[in-house]
Amino acid sequence: MLLAFDADDTLWHHETLFATAGEGFRAILRAYHDDAFIDERLHATELENLKHFGYGIKGFVLSMIETAIALTEQRISGAEVQRIIDLGRVMLSAPIEPLPGVAEALTRLSARHQLVVVTKGDLFDQETKLARSGLGHHFVGMEVVSQKDEATYRRLLERRGASPDAFVMVGNSLKSDVLPVVAIGGRAVHIPYALTWEHERVHGVSPESHGYIEVATLAEAVPLIESWATITSTT
Repeated sequence: MLLAFDADDTLWHHETLFATAGEGFRAILRAYHDDAFIDERLHATELENLKHFGYGIKGFVLSMIETAIALTEQRISGAEVQRIIDLGRVMLSAPIEPLPGVAEALTRLSARHQLVVVTKGDLFDQETKLARSGLGHHFVGMEVVSQKDEATYRRLLERRGASPDAFVMVGNSLKSDVLPVVAIGGRAVHIPYALTWEHERVHGVSPESHGYIEVATLAEAVPLIESWATITSTT
């Protein structure tokens, strides 16, 4: 069985970095606008820039700078732009902290199955984070993709020589990690994270209505995944 894992906020903490940087960004711009308006404009700029910069910290920093220029009507100082750049540097150099129980769960699963990381974002940044996490030896490969949709997962399965009924995706995003996999006939495990980027939120779905499993931790998913593997191997 091929097991795929999202990286950020599934294997290690990540969205908290954006929350902290967002607070720093608001502090820089509070002399110009209120927090709610700053957040609204930054989010809109991020979405518009996805087609240019893709996902990840570097694109986020560029969106912060662009938003700051617009919201200050180009009055932002060079020193304030430097502060925004420094927020990004802090994000990129932050320690990678695996989520509780992840290392133990991966040790157990990698002993019997092929594990791959499937993530969006900047290739260099994601490869570096996996190396710094101390978890890299559990995986046979890493796929950094521009989107996680049905077509992407089909291409992944073709490259890896796996069929949908022998594929499991584990992640914190219903939109990216769960619903597209279920749609192509694979299995998906949703592990919610405390914070979710607005762009990744979906509403009106449930495990019962859309055929996925939801658990609180990766450790809880291990026996379930092993039971699926047993069923797959006997069919």
